[in-house]
Order: sequence, then C-alpha cells, then structure tokens
Amino acid sequence: MAKVAILGATGAVGTVMRQVLAERQFPVDELVCLASARSAGTRVEFAGDEVEVREVSAEAFRGVDVALFSAGASRSREWAPAAIAAGAVVVDNSSAFRMQDDVPLVVSEVNPEAVRGHRGLIANPNCSTMQLMPVVKPLLDAVGLVHLTVATYQAVSGTGQSAIDGLKAEVAEVMAGGNGAARVYPHPIAFNVLPVAGSFSGEDGYTDEELKLVHESRKILSLPDLRVSVMCVRVPVVSGHSEAVWVETRERLSPDDARALLREAPGVVVVDDPANGRYPTALQAAGTDDVYVGRIRRDLGVPNGLAFWVVSDNLRKGAATNAIQIAELLL
Repeated sequence: MAKVAILGATGAVGTVMRQVLAERQFPVDELVCLASARSAGTRVEFAGDEVEVREVSAEAFRGVDVALFSAGASRSREWAPAAIAAGAVVVDNSSAFRMQDDVPLVVSEVNPEAVRGHRGLIANPNCSTMQLMPVVKPLLDAVGLVHLTVATYQAVSGTGQSAIDGLKAEVAEVMAGGNGAARVYPHPIAFNVLPVAGSFSGEDGYTDEELKLVHESRKILSLPDLRVSVMCVRVPVVSGHSEAVWVETRERLSPDDARALLREAPGVVVVDDPANGRYPTALQAAGTDDVYVGRIRRDLGVPNGLAFWVVSDNLRKGAATNAIQIAELLL
C-alpha cells in the first residue's frame, strides 16, 4: 500500500487522476489532495468516499510515497523539491522538468526502463506527444524512423476547465442567435478551428505545444537527430486529441505489416476499415485509456512512407493514466 498525494487535485487532470486511481485499484493507503489556498477545505470524491482538500505545503508531503503533480510548471518547480526532500517520488505532468537530462521522460508502454534512472522525479510527456509514442515506437523498432510529420487537432480540455466551460458557453450563445464571443482564446472556438495550440515561444513562429512534440519525441525515442515537422491546431472538441501523422521509415513497410505490428502494440487499438465507416474518432476515445489508430496507408509523397490517424483521450492517457502507470512501475 502507498500514501499518494495529488497536487492540483481539483483541476481537470487532477479530477481524472482520482478517477483512474480508483478504476485501476491502485493500492492507495491514504490519498492526500492538495491545491491552492482558494480550494482548501473543499471536499472531493475518491473511491466512493470524500477527501478534504488541503493547501499545499512542505508538511503536506510528509510520509507520501508517490506525489502526482498536475498544477502547472511554476507550482511544480516550487513544490517538487519539498516533496522529494520529504521522501516522495514526484511524477510531474507539467513541462517544468521534461527536458532535463537527469529526469526520465516516460511513456509506460514505450520506455518503462527509464523509470529506473530517476532521482526522485519523473516527467510525464505532453498529451499530444504521449499518444503518438506507443504508435511510432513499434515502427521504429521494426524498420527505423527518419522523419515524423504531425498535424494535431487538440481538444479544449488541454487548456483546462475554463476552456471547456468557454466552449460550452460559446456554443449555447451561438445556438441562441448570438455571436459566440471569444471567452478563452483570441478568437471564438465554437464552430471554429484555430491554427494555434499553446503559446508562441519566439522560436521561428512555433508554439510551445509544437516544440514540446519535437523535443519530447526525440528524448523518449532516444533519437536526438530525428526530423520532426509539426503544426498544432485547436478544435471545438471537449476531450480527445486527434493527430494526422506521416512517417518516413528507413526500410519499406507495407500498410498490412504496419497494422499487424500495431495490433500487437501495448495500449494501441487498430480501428481501420474506413470504407465501412470504421476509423478512430475523438468521441470513441473519450473516457478510455487506449490509443486508437486507423486510416493506415502508404504516403504517396515518400517512397518509405506511411500515413495514419491517431486519437486518444488527452486527460486520461494523455495525462492522468500515464502518470498512474508510472506510479505502478515504481511500485
């Protein structure tokens, strides 16, 4: 049994973390729910019971075995040292530590062995990176990987609960005859598509979401020179990130052989009969822990190329579930 803490327990990801801990019957001896002073004293549900939320402090981590962090990079930088000093292993869902050389960046089905090298801190990849890795890793192992091209179609839940509420309010306003004024993003998201996800980094016009996918993929796959082309898009979907993916491999791989490889890949579900309406969708992925892949076909523009479509629930496998799978590896 383990004493588990969740920092950010009342947020969108923290809420799903509580659900997934219960669903997977993680051996929780005591759950410590932590948040800001504003949320302290409220009560949240866990495994049919209620837990009082406490304000985060160094003292709150005393006796904690695993601390799951999902409260943003600044909070992670502030509180991870205190949790580690108290003896906890921190599994951090923010971008704060992902690219540090001494911090493992782990997708449970792809590089679980990296957990062994931790020094009290393990990083969870960004959600769009997370769902892609279980699909490209079997292809890398079989025929090598030269170039990865990805266009993401990211749900508003990746921005947080305020964006979910904003999308719903904008839709309601439009349906009532209004103009659906923008509430969270620079432009309305209801019935719209925005060619930006994340914040502009100042690096050649790329957003931080795009650069995360580039740098994190290279680290997880141990391919520092991997060529990655990416564009991240925000779409009016509540949960479930979708990705159009093109891969160039070192050796030729047929679509049928790729399907066979991916059917054996842990955590991956092949849904690929598009002529009969069978392909992954965000609605299908929502509320599940699998990564779905379909529309597997040759890339007509590259001799050793494949194209496919990948979908996963960004709050579950893209964040909460992988963090808990890492905790399971630790135990």
